Amino acid sequence: MATKFADAREEKIAAIEALDTRLRWLSSWTVHNANHIRKKRDGLKVGGHQASCASMTAIMAALYFHALRPNDKVSVKPHAGPVLQAIHYMLGNQSLEQLQQFRALGGAQSYPSRTKDKIPVDFSTGSVGLGVAITAFSSLVQDYLVAHGSMAEADAGRMISLMGDAELDEGNIYECLIEGYKHDIRNCWWVVDYNRQSLDSTTADRMFRRFDDIFETCGWRVITLKHGKLLRAAFARPGGKSLEDWIENCPNAEYAVLTYQGGTAWRARLIDDIGHKPHVKKLLDSFDDDGLGALMTNLGGHCIASLMEAFDSADDDRPTLFIAYTVKGYGLPLAGHKDNHSGMMNPAQIEQLRESLGIEAGQEWEPFAGLGGNMAARLKDFVDRSVLAKKDEESSPPPIFVPARLPVPTGETQSTQAAFGHVLLDLAKSSEPLADHIVTTAPDVTQTTNLGGFVNQRGLFRRSQVADIFREAKIPSAQKWAAHAAGQHIELGIAENNFFLLLTSLGLAAPHFGTRLIPVGTVYDPFISRGLDALNYGCYSDARFLLVGTPSGLTLGPEGGAHQSINTPLIGMGQPGLAYFEPAYADEVALFMRWAFEYLQQPDGSSVYLRLSTRQIPQVSREDTQWEEDALKGGYWLRKPAPGSQAAIAFTGAIAPEILSAYEQLVDDIPGLGVLNITSPDVLHREWSAQKAARWTGRHGAVSHIETLLSDLAPHAGIVTAIDGSPGALSWIGGVKGMRISPLGTDRFGQTGDLPDLYRNYRLDADAVIDAMAELFLVR
Repeated sequence: MATKFADAREEKIAAIEALDTRLRWLSSWTVHNANHIRKKRDGLKVGGHQASCASMTAIMAALYFHALRPNDKVSVKPHAGPVLQAIHYMLGNQSLEQLQQFRALGGAQSYPSRTKDKIPVDFSTGSVGLGVAITAFSSLVQDYLVAHGSMAEADAGRMISLMGDAELDEGNIYECLIEGYKHDIRNCWWVVDYNRQSLDSTTADRMFRRFDDIFETCGWRVITLKHGKLLRAAFARPGGKSLEDWIENCPNAEYAVLTYQGGTAWRARLIDDIGHKPHVKKLLDSFDDDGLGALMTNLGGHCIASLMEAFDSADDDRPTLFIAYTVKGYGLPLAGHKDNHSGMMNPAQIEQLRESLGIEAGQEWEPFAGLGGNMAARLKDFVDRSVLAKKDEESSPPPIFVPARLPVPTGETQSTQAAFGHVLLDLAKSSEPLADHIVTTAPDVTQTTNLGGFVNQRGLFRRSQVADIFREAKIPSAQKWAAHAAGQHIELGIAENNFFLLLTSLGLAAPHFGTRLIPVGTVYDPFISRGLDALNYGCYSDARFLLVGTPSGLTLGPEGGAHQSINTPLIGMGQPGLAYFEPAYADEVALFMRWAFEYLQQPDGSSVYLRLSTRQIPQVSREDTQWEEDALKGGYWLRKPAPGSQAAIAFTGAIAPEILSAYEQLVDDIPGLGVLNITSPDVLHREWSAQKAARWTGRHGAVSHIETLLSDLAPHAGIVTAIDGSPGALSWIGGVKGMRISPLGTDRFGQTGDLPDLYRNYRLDADAVIDAMAELFLVR
């Protein structure tokens, strides 16, 4: 039985070794075709990363065709994207046309993309480091679903990241590592392609020797694959210990140089350095130059047997870091050269590689070319029987029911931030299915962003129960935050990258795990910028969540300039996959939250961003609900203008009292003056832009909402726009119908002060509105 198992193991190793070679060829040929064969019209280099692919092919072959389990999910390092494309090409999931159009319009993407690629992609990658950290937060989300009974423990998969060693320079990885330790994450693998070369140079030796300590301190198991079977066999021979010691002490840069120079250079250097030691020369003489070159590059990350053993050894749920030593450009003429990151083989070199692999001219795209009929058939059968070939497609669970209306918080004076907290608290107390699917999170600002009531009601999530020591000691506190497996708030430290990556992971629960969650995350509005790359990553991945930025603008008051947000309205407008609203009143908050909970579940929906304020302002009375439809379209007339009115004030958010004060002072002098509440500069602008673009493609879209609103004014009316943020968020309105605009807003860093002083200093008070209106009429 043992012999039969060993034979089957060796047969599997041979099959995966053949796949390793095929993946190296197909990924190299895909990049070569894009740069040297496909016709160019702009003269620009298409690019691609042949060397970065070559260092990963063995790792990916062993992972995908040996270690992968049905529920595992993999994040592939950006520069190994062509290898992932090649794997799915061999599985029949990718078309020849897509590969031939690599990095062309509509073709296979430069880097793995959930939203752009036609092959199955678990995690988008591209912005270095984020594709690594996302796996840790997906592991946490999986634990959440297991604890809440939405997934069986036995069905839990491993969240795996294949990463380049230079990605370990990214700070977000260590922020993630710390957070993962706090939450005791499980079922997470990070596999480091340690090829010791980054874009600009070889990587430093000193730091890498500390990674074992860093990860082990955070509870990770570290498995290092430094030497392959050939090298280990050589070490066991007479003279082998001297060779092993030499390799152990050889600097990265020198190893890379010798790798590029080949067997002759290896021999000369080794003889010079250790040839005088017992048995070393005899050991070296037992290899010809090609054999010696192959021996010295037989690192653990290229040895299929070593990789399989390492993956098999991590058979529990402990997070594991695999450090796989590799050669960048392994098996290619570029191997080891310090410039090979962006370099690529020329036509003569690719031809030489093709011939060495026995691939006939014209058969370059054949998945199993160069193997011979029998071997090709056996390898195809092996691939077709793999776990990856049998993986289910991502599921789309049914939407969660959202009530027709959410209760509007009561009170003559309210802030939008407080209203948000009350709406969530009312949901938390309800028996609505929606409430059970909401998961909240914040980067250490839970109390100050009004999530506290929800957490009091629904609890903190912890896999094991944590006692509230203050409560047990009967010390009064507004926060009664029980921590248990049924909790629905995931507490985070102060790291906005972690915050947005967790929102992304929660927002991908439906396609990843078949269970829909409604993530709600709060963050100080100015610090959206600190996690902007991760926010963009989440939107690009089509993750769905409700982002609440609060408090916002100068209206934060005494907190000062560092905490006052200026450009977040422009972020909301410019970020694809994110619909931005800025309510002024409590009933608007309830309306937008209800809309968001439904919209982020729709196939053509997106994430939603609410920009809120701590400023309490008088609420307006409503005669009916007709305003709601317009508010969801981006704006409504708070004070309806007379037909053909010569002027209007358009505003956004918490400065409503100043706007209404100015209106009362102006309305007698400007009969028919209107006040336009812009609830979403983003929704208005996108629709108007889309309507303009429609005519370029021969389509004629409906009249945009902003055009409809402005049609109530005279053709050359003047408009004062005002927002507690960049004035550019609203000043574009003048271009809709060629109307005169006087924009008010903030384009300077703020400072401490009370609101009257700040509004006067930054020209956001009623006097500023009146002056701006007077200016419009003076220049008529």
